[in-house]
Order: sequence, then structure tokens, then C-alpha cells
Amino acid sequence: MLIKQLYTGCLSEAAYFIANNGEAAVIDPLRDIDEYLQLAKEHKVSIKYIFETHFHADFVSGHLDLAAATGATIVYGPNTDTKLKVHIAFDGEVFKIGNLSVKVLHTPGHTLESTCFLLKDEQEKDYAVFTGDTLFVGDVGRPDLAQKGADLTMNDLAGMLYESLQNKIFPLDNQVIVYPAHGAGSSCGKNLGKETYSTIGEQKISNYALQTQTKEDFVKAVTEGLLAPPQYFPINAKINKEGYQSISTILENGLKALSVNEFKAKASDENVIIVDTRNATVFTNGFVPNSISIGLEGRFAEWAGSILPFTKSILLVTEKGKEKESVVRLSRVGFDKFAGYLDGGFEAWQLANENTDMIVDVECDELAMDIPFDENLIVVDVRRETEYADGHLKQSINIPLNELTDPASMANLEDNHNIYIHCAGGYRSVIAASLLKQQGIHNLRNVLGGWSKIKELADKFEIEKSTEVLN
Repeated sequence: MLIKQLYTGCLSEAAYFIANNGEAAVIDPLRDIDEYLQLAKEHKVSIKYIFETHFHADFVSGHLDLAAATGATIVYGPNTDTKLKVHIAFDGEVFKIGNLSVKVLHTPGHTLESTCFLLKDEQEKDYAVFTGDTLFVGDVGRPDLAQKGADLTMNDLAGMLYESLQNKIFPLDNQVIVYPAHGAGSSCGKNLGKETYSTIGEQKISNYALQTQTKEDFVKAVTEGLLAPPQYFPINAKINKEGYQSISTILENGLKALSVNEFKAKASDENVIIVDTRNATVFTNGFVPNSISIGLEGRFAEWAGSILPFTKSILLVTEKGKEKESVVRLSRVGFDKFAGYLDGGFEAWQLANENTDMIVDVECDELAMDIPFDENLIVVDVRRETEYADGHLKQSINIPLNELTDPASMANLEDNHNIYIHCAGGYRSVIAASLLKQQGIHNLRNVLGGWSKIKELADKFEIEKSTEVLN
């Protein structure tokens, strides 16, 4: 028996490859399917099933392309509503993978069709459960993403989740391994643990959702403190439910090499945006004007889905050799409109003597010296509200990065202000600076090291907390 977890850090997403006696199954595959095909080839197995735990909101699944490439059957759980060619399983249905069995456990609550898949070994003993977004390490799936009609509320779904956990998950033996769809950093839950797998026994001890409590207490616990989901969640869920174009078509469009003149011509179209995927520290030193920085080194796809429009075509500026990676990782969160990439990257743009832009980087020491003497100085903290509440500069205003695409959020920012931008470490602040520049605000500085460095120099700043948000 082979079980391989395929974890993608920038999405905090786990897919799974199971193989036994010449047959295999993939659970919750990403849109780029080459790794699953390669595993099947290496282990000389045929992929028989593609199990989907639910309609994912945080990434586009590879179920359709993988089924087309292998002939595998796509399996969803009960209450699945789609016109795609899938097998909708009934609760308790069993599927065979070689000498292994996979039993369907319908666990509505995160979504109505949410389903766990219980793997039994060659001796028909419960071995592992693939819980999707029903149960995480230390948390459970949020119940506010799949409301169906005005008569079904977040509390209704949370109540369903309580029943699912009590009736389907809690009775499993303590030694059964828990393989969830996500780990720490995912927006599909509130506070996922750093481990990417666990056991039922461990979760009964450490997971608040599996403690002895009434349904009312459970509903309150799982619904309190939920941040608004990223804007791309409903878009991705719709794509997974209704279908999408093949990844090969997307790559064909995205990997069109454009000369500087061709790039300029396409960039002049108002329905095109320029996305620069180079490292944030490189971007600040020079970039094509009006570019949006989202470096591949951070939570790239998640931030792209949160701030980029899905209605416009993307022109890419990348580090040489990173063109395909940029397209693939954008496609994972639903982007399928690409106009090509700048051949030769930013260096080609410079060699052509085209206009460039830059962002001024400053050390925290300089910010500390400027604050007392500059009445036009504004510090913009682009961390999440909860991060800001836990500690921030007294002089700062909080505009979370995902809100910077809304003109209303910048109503009090003007180009005559001396704007200093920071986040936790420097990745988000560069994205924010590029967004502000794109919207005509250029008198700004990026604070190197962000809040992490500011805290090290706490004696030079006035720091406060917002207890009303923390509570």
C-alpha cells in the first residue's frame, strides 16, 4: 500500500496519491496534473478514481484534466449539484483500489456535499481517513462558504458539521490517520495546526471541535472570529462545479514570448494588467511602470487571487526560467486569461531604454527618525486586522492588503503625503506599494523588515494594541 501526500506550501493544500496492486486513486488533485501522472508511471499503476472531498473554493481542482488523461472516474459525495460527468456516491458506498477499500462518509457542514473518504487496508481494517475541509489538524472547515438560499444560514451549516463530526468522525478508532486537505495558513479554517496529518486520537485530545460540548456551544465556537474569505473563493468554487479550459491551452497562451515592442502594444490595452513575479527585493530596484508585484517566493497564488481581477488578461514579467511556474501557479486559483510574457524579462526592457519605475526602500531606523518631524508622514500597515490589533505603531493606519484594490480604502491618502508602508516582513508591503503606484500614488517608501524589525527596535517607537479587535 502506497499513500503519498503531495503538499503545496503557498496554498497550504494537500492532495493524495494512493496505490495498491496495479491501481491508484488521487484525492483532491491540483490543476497541474503532471506529478500524478508521473507517480502512476513510476509505480506502474493506472489511476482508477479521482475522489473530490467537495467543491474547493481556494484552488481549481485538476479533476477534469486528470480524468481526461487517464479515463479515471471522478467521485463526489451525496448532495453534489453539477452537470459535469461525475459519479455521485451514496453515503457508505465502497470503492476498490487493488486490495484496498475506500468508504464514503458524507459529512456536510463545510459545504453540503462535503465528504470524507475512509481507507481500509488489505485486511479491511480502518487505516486512514481523508477529511478534506471537514476536519483539519486543530480545526474544522469554516461553515460560511456554501450557503444555499436564504433559508440556510452559517449556523445551520455549523450545526450540520457538528452532527457530521459526532456521527462519522468521532466513532473512528483512535489510531486512524487523519489526512486533511489543508494545513496552517489556509483561509478554509480559522487556525489550522502546523502539522499536515494527525490521528483521530490526537485530534480528540487537542482539537477544540472534537471536545465534549453541546451543539450550541460548537456552533458558537466555529462561527466566532471568522475573517471574510478571499474574493476568489466563490469564483474557484464555480469553476470547479461548472468546468474550465485545459491547462495545456492556458500554458500555450501564457508562454507566448513577446518582444519589448509587442509587450508595450499589449500593455496599452485597458483590459490587460502587468504582473511581475520576481522576488519582492528585486522588484523594488526597478520594474516596468504600472506593474503589480506578486513574488513567487511568498503565498503567491493566494494573493494573486485576492487582488487581481479575473476579467483582464495577464502580461507577465518574470525571472528568466520562471515563466511556466508563474502561469501554472496563477492557473491554480482560476486565472485563465494570459497575453504572454516579456521575452528576456526586465533586463530586456532596460536594454531597450524604456522608462522604468522603482520603490524606495528604507530601514526602520529612518522611519523612527522621520516620525517626530514630518507632519505629512503617514504609516500604512497592510497586515490583517487581527495582526494590527495585536500590536502596531501608534501613528499608523491599517489598510489590509486585500482592501487596497478598493478606492474607498485610500480616500485619505494623497500624493503629497510621505507614505511609509509596512507589513509583517516585507512581502505584502511591496505588493501594496505597487498597487498604490498603479493608482497614482508615488510618494511612498517600503519599510524593510516590516513589523518584525519594528518590534526589535521597540524602544524607538510608540507601540499600542487594539484590545477591542482582539476581544
